[in-house]
Amino acid sequence: MPDTTGASYAAAGVDIEAGDRAVELMKEWVKKAQRPEVLGGLGGFAGLFDASALKNYERPLLASATDGVGTKVDIARQLGVYDSIGHDLVAMVMDDIVVCGAEPLFMTDYICVGKVHPERVAAIVKGIAEGCVLAGCALVGGETAEHPGLLGEDDFDVAGAGTGVVEADRLLGADRIRTGDAVIAMASSGLHSNGYSLVRHVLLNQAGLALDAHIEELGRTLGEELLEPTKIYSLDCLALMRTTEVHAFSHVTGGGLAANLARVVPDDLHAIVDRSTWTPAPIFDLVGRTGSVERLELEKTLNMGVGMIAIVPQESVDVALATLTDRGVDAWVAGEITDRGEHPTGAALIGDYAS
Repeated sequence: MPDTTGASYAAAGVDIEAGDRAVELMKEWVKKAQRPEVLGGLGGFAGLFDASALKNYERPLLASATDGVGTKVDIARQLGVYDSIGHDLVAMVMDDIVVCGAEPLFMTDYICVGKVHPERVAAIVKGIAEGCVLAGCALVGGETAEHPGLLGEDDFDVAGAGTGVVEADRLLGADRIRTGDAVIAMASSGLHSNGYSLVRHVLLNQAGLALDAHIEELGRTLGEELLEPTKIYSLDCLALMRTTEVHAFSHVTGGGLAANLARVVPDDLHAIVDRSTWTPAPIFDLVGRTGSVERLELEKTLNMGVGMIAIVPQESVDVALATLTDRGVDAWVAGEITDRGEHPTGAALIGDYAS
C-alpha cells in the first residue's frame, strides 16, 4: 500500500530542533565578540550596530568585504576539527577591509551544512568569535542553513561579510605611494586560506599523503600544518597607522604576492620585491617539490610566506618595524617602489629565496 504518512520538514532532512540547539551552544561565544556599539543579542532577524559612533568622524567611509575559506573546509571536515576554520574566515574578510585603512566594526557569517550537528556548528562559531576578538570587530549575527540532499551529512561551507570605517582623508591606496617607498613584508602563518585546491591535489591525491602522517620537515602532522589558522593582521595594521605614516597595505591572498601588490601600485610606478630577504616555510617547498610545481605557478597560487604588505616612506621604516616587532609580527623590508622605467606597471619578484 502507498505510504499515506504526511510529509514533514524533518522527513525531508531538516532538523529544526538541532538548529535551535546549535544556536544555544554558540551564544556564549558570540557574547565574547562584541563592541559597545552592538545592540540586542543573538536571535533577532538582524544584527544592530549603533551608527551614532560615526558622528566622531568628519567624513566616514564605510568599507565592506565578503569571502570564504575555500576548500580548506574539506581538510577540517576530514580531520573533524571545526574551531579553527572560523578564525580563517575572519582573517580573509577583515584583513581585506583593513587594507584601505579601515577599522573593522562588525561581521556576519553564513554556515551551510548537509546536516546540523549542533556541537560542530557551535565550534565553527567559536572560531569566528575568537577571530573577531583578534580583529577588533563584533560578530553581530549570522545564518546556519541545512541543505540535505545537496550536501553530505558531514559536508559544510562557510562565508562571511564584514564592515569597517575609515576617515576619508586617511584612506590608504595607490594615490599615496611615492618613488622610494619601502615595501615591508609581514610573515604569513602558513598557507592561510588560498590555493588549497592545488595543495590537496598535490599532497593528498597525487602523493597520497595521509593527513595524520608526521612530516619530518614540517615538524608535525600534515593535517596540523594544513589547518594552521590564517594570521589576522587587522589590529597590527591599525597600530602601524597610529604610530607612523603608511601609504598602502596589500593583503596577499589568491593571486599571490606580486598580483596582490600590483593592485595598490599606481600606473606610473613599479614595486620590486627581493625574494632573498626571506625563506618561505617548508610547506611551500613540500608542495612545489612533491608536485613538480613550477615556481611561477606556486607564486601566483600561494602566499609563499608573506601574508600582508605595508608600503611606507623610508623615514617610517624603523618605527614600522619596531611597532610590528613589539606586536609579535615577523616583518622585514622586502623591496621598494621605483619609477616604472623599463618595467611593466605592477610588481615583480627578483632574486632567489634565502636558504
